[in-house]
Amino acid sequence: MTEKHKHFGLGTAAGVVGLIVLAGIIGLITVYSGGYNVAATEDHSAFGRWAAATTLKNSIQSRAPTDDPPSFTEAMVEAGAGEYKAMCQHCHGGPGIDRAGWAEGMLPEPPHLTEAAAHWEPNEIYWILDHGIKSSGMPAFGPSHDEEALWNLTAFVTDLPGMTQTDYEAMGSSGHHDDGHEH
Repeated sequence: MTEKHKHFGLGTAAGVVGLIVLAGIIGLITVYSGGYNVAATEDHSAFGRWAAATTLKNSIQSRAPTDDPPSFTEAMVEAGAGEYKAMCQHCHGGPGIDRAGWAEGMLPEPPHLTEAAAHWEPNEIYWILDHGIKSSGMPAFGPSHDEEALWNLTAFVTDLPGMTQTDYEAMGSSGHHDDGHEH
């Protein structure tokens, strides 16, 4: 290797390190100055939306249980419907049912699960219900609900994309409430 090539390699490495240090300094200035607007009335930048969505999908896929989910029964879907209507409908809506007006002011906007649930595997839906999603308003139901209740909700959410408004309205009157137990 010639002397010229050694200097070029060292210069390139120093430039890369310098860029990383500069990016870190800009990041710290942004954090400490409050330069990033966290208001829910202002959307993220295109890059911010992409980064958040990509991180969300990859994080959930890498952490979701890999065991086969239980076979979903109509009884599980029905039990999950009651839980969903009590705990989830106000943010996510349902077939033919809009989310609550106040949920329209959330950013990121809660996905309408009649469409969005089709993009998740049952194990991923279960993980989301169990652990929640930071800085999104999606709570972790694992600490307050048993595994059975979470799988019931998963069964119901998995069925949402193909459900009609009539079917949706007919479900969930079995006495389930938001504490994860029958009453």
